[in-house]
Amino acid sequence: MIAIRPLHAVAAYGRMIKFSHSVFALPFALSGAAMAATRSGVTLSQIGWIALAMVGARSAAMGFNRLADRHIDAANPRTSNRELPQGVVSTRAVWLMVLLSSALLVWAADRLNPLCLYLSPLALLILLSYSYTKRFTWASHLGLGLSLGLAPVGAWIAVSGSVTPVPVVLGLAVLAWVAGFDILYACQDHAFDVAAGLHSIPARFGLRRSLHVARFLHALTVILMLIVADLMGLNSLYLLGVAVIAGLLFYEHRLVKVEDLTRVNTAFMTMNSIVSVGYFAFTLADLLLLGDGGPLLQL
Repeated sequence: MIAIRPLHAVAAYGRMIKFSHSVFALPFALSGAAMAATRSGVTLSQIGWIALAMVGARSAAMGFNRLADRHIDAANPRTSNRELPQGVVSTRAVWLMVLLSSALLVWAADRLNPLCLYLSPLALLILLSYSYTKRFTWASHLGLGLSLGLAPVGAWIAVSGSVTPVPVVLGLAVLAWVAGFDILYACQDHAFDVAAGLHSIPARFGLRRSLHVARFLHALTVILMLIVADLMGLNSLYLLGVAVIAGLLFYEHRLVKVEDLTRVNTAFMTMNSIVSVGYFAFTLADLLLLGDGGPLLQL
């Protein structure tokens, strides 16, 4: 392993698990918590433990994914410069990070409520098993979507201690959204996946059909978000937010074409970061400004 200073080591681990991509799931978790708070209220302590649970869950999932895929990443020209193939971090150190991150998730779940604790092993199983789905099914993108779709469901349970249709529908919206943009991202590896015998929608159906599937999933995302509005009795600010998200997803698909995949990363990071943060901002604004006036935050 290449010797690196402590601060550089922290940065290396952050790059390895794509910590900046936490912006995809965390805003949806906070949206689920905010919606649940309209019925039972939420405390600052709960928000803090939800955030820690999200950090633990995502770090464990990404660390395990890098371990499972380290040999594949080394063989793929697009990913061969990642930290594990390059020896910037060691396999043993990443295993330790995965174990500690998993423990953080379980600890945070225990501090929230008994149902969160009981469900935390199932959540970990889903988060970690996703890493192997590309070895046997082209529907692997749905596995990633399910992993991130747990965020609003888990946050709702953390606040309310129960499950209702609202977080499930929102979780399905996140699943469809994530699966759609993961298909776009996987288009970059189409040739490699075919050659390596890996499974993905681009490898199974080709680039053009894959873009159609991604468009369908993102249309479904918008529909499911509208169903959430109906179930929660949300108002015009929320609907405006969904309209903005629909526009962003439309633009995202304008960026990615079969004959030009050079802007996939722009579509992946920039557009999707705006989608997740925007959804939370419009949802929270609607609840605070146009809701029934009940306090969301309990001090």
